Amino acid sequence: MKKSNAELLHGTLELLILRLIRSKKRHGYEIAKQIQAFSKDTLVVGQGSLYPALHRLEHKGLIQSSWGKSETGRRVKFYEPTESGAAQLKEEVSYWEEFSGIINLIIREG
Repeated sequence: MKKSNAELLHGTLELLILRLIRSKKRHGYEIAKQIQAFSKDTLVVGQGSLYPALHRLEHKGLIQSSWGKSETGRRVKFYEPTESGAAQLKEEVSYWEEFSGIINLIIREG
């Protein structure tokens, strides 16, 4: 891929975060590693992008955080969606599917 991770993630990082914490509380490092793993090491999210996105989501009331221990015993902040966050995820996924479908049509037919 030739685009930078910042360009690829612009506008989608919050969606990815909401999706990854949908069924399990996760801490920041775990979220970043999951994005990297699911993308087969194509997307690497740095702290400078991840934590501001987490703070934005928390400020919007879409996620909530709580302190706990990581698998290694370190004290970390875990994130999970609020009810509003779960509703926002459904809306964003629907929008993303429609939008990417339109882009694919243009690419194939244009």
